[in-house]
Amino acid sequence: MSDDIQRAAAALEAADTVVAFTGAGVSTASGIPDFRSEGGLWDQYDPAEFHYQRFKRDPGGFWEKRVEMYDHVFGDDIEPNEAHETLAALEQRDVLDTVITQNIDDLHRDAGTESLLEIHGNGRRVRCEECDKLSTLDEIRERIESGELPPRCQACDGLLKPDVVLFGEELPETTMQQARTAAREADFFLAIGSSLTVEPAASLPRIAHRTGSSLVIVNLEATGFSDVASFDVRSDVTEALPELAATVEQL
Repeated sequence: MSDDIQRAAAALEAADTVVAFTGAGVSTASGIPDFRSEGGLWDQYDPAEFHYQRFKRDPGGFWEKRVEMYDHVFGDDIEPNEAHETLAALEQRDVLDTVITQNIDDLHRDAGTESLLEIHGNGRRVRCEECDKLSTLDEIRERIESGELPPRCQACDGLLKPDVVLFGEELPETTMQQARTAAREADFFLAIGSSLTVEPAASLPRIAHRTGSSLVIVNLEATGFSDVASFDVRSDVTEALPELAATVEQL
């Protein structure tokens, strides 16, 4: 790993525009189960329970199940890990320009990342379907646990929905366009902890590769982009990223 890290660090240090793209593997080290792998959340819950049509058809039942699932994602002991903290530190040192994430747990922001594009939304927020008013999950959860099912907007009485992309919904076009632009403009694109299989998110490393970016993958297993990556680091993200950052600092 060290030789790849050394060469990747040299490319990172020489880059003008650096973008990181993070998937579930960045958050599993914080104790958050991923969705699709064996033992993940979709082994414990039926994905159909979280389809947008289920929300529209039975918002009260949807919210009951959603709050139960959130206990796995937003437990009191869930905190950013070394990968989150390293990315935030790289941003603070003006090495990293943007983080694009598939994760909804808000751990990047907890770690201090400021330039953040959440293409699947943010699970700590709740949005009104009618007026777009935002609330915190904690606030709405208290109302749900007090018997308010489904919770409704106190401004306009519209249905409240988790501010995430549910099955059956399109990714937010504005955020996706910002992510595509970031990928296109990057000359160093760091894909971390993602299988790079879920579309349209997986289109982002493809854009970066096609526009000449150095594509660096850090993941425990091979991905569909491993063969074309400039560097393919098969390692725990909480070990590889701090080593990469430390090596850049020594250059």
